[in-house]
Amino acid sequence: MPESNPETDKVRVVVAAPLAPALCDRIAAVDPRVEVLVDQELLPRMRHAADFSGDPDWSRTPEQQARYDAMLDQAEVLYGIPDVKPAALARTVAANPKLRWVMTMAAGGGSQVVAAGLPSDAFERIVFTTSAGAHGVPLAEWALFGVFAGCKELPRLQRQQRAHEWPTRIVGRPIEGSTVLIAGLGGIGQQVAKRCKALGMTVLGVKRQVSEVENVDEVHALADLDQIVGRADHIVLTLPGTEQTEKLVDAHLLSLAKPGVTVVNVGRGTVIDQDALIDALRSGQVGFAALDVFEREPLETDSPLWDLPNVLISPHSGGLDHKEDERICDIFCDNLRLYLAGRPLHNVVDPGLGY
Repeated sequence: MPESNPETDKVRVVVAAPLAPALCDRIAAVDPRVEVLVDQELLPRMRHAADFSGDPDWSRTPEQQARYDAMLDQAEVLYGIPDVKPAALARTVAANPKLRWVMTMAAGGGSQVVAAGLPSDAFERIVFTTSAGAHGVPLAEWALFGVFAGCKELPRLQRQQRAHEWPTRIVGRPIEGSTVLIAGLGGIGQQVAKRCKALGMTVLGVKRQVSEVENVDEVHALADLDQIVGRADHIVLTLPGTEQTEKLVDAHLLSLAKPGVTVVNVGRGTVIDQDALIDALRSGQVGFAALDVFEREPLETDSPLWDLPNVLISPHSGGLDHKEDERICDIFCDNLRLYLAGRPLHNVVDPGLGY
């Protein structure tokens, strides 16, 4: 871990993203050595929990921007990527030689760090961490919602309700005794596995390096995904968006799946070849898809996904709830205690992997 600033006993944390005053106070209360700099006038108003970009109609005056930049340039620690913009991060890293640690707000904040195009020596001086773990439980709940919606034919029930139709009977598929394949066994994937196992499902999982994972019956290498995908009744994707995972779920992989399989994506939209998924949904090879993320966001208004009867669309908000800001702040505070003790931090970004 990069050494802290030797010039002062104080650790100056600059809040670069919208954060409630009570949570700023929570950071300051971690240790008497912590000095928190925040100016709420210079931060955009949040429209909802975890809205770190803030109101798009809000902007700083030139004078306010100068004050904001000057505040960032005093930081030893940054809470948030400035304006959630890689270019603003690059400016701050270049302008502030005292900077030692940047906490990104997104669990997948590594992609923002990579997009900043920082020189290699920046990673020797500065450690970058993410909020990984903050979204595990709500995203796991949303993934299970997607599995249930597919098995119990939620879209069909909704259509019949709107039409005031009372069909003879609807025969759903059982959850208990079914098999789920979880692609990605990080914090989110492990939370999904825990809940699936509790429901009596057989849990298969894939990850880059094979190792035993609690609540997962079989762990396979990600490279072997095509060999086991045909065993799954449900596929849950929790993978990050990297070069290695781009369009991992393509037409070939979907052709190897069980006919009528349910696909749930709470990772990154780039993991799925969206055109291939649309074709598989139309043919029935994929029976149902619950999608919280997409190749391009917002999802284009002319995308066929909007009108397919066997698709559930969520606007990349499956991990949001009113406690998210607090969970992210608590992850930061836990890491801040480690930082003050000179110990390695959790959730460190690997620039080579992009997360």
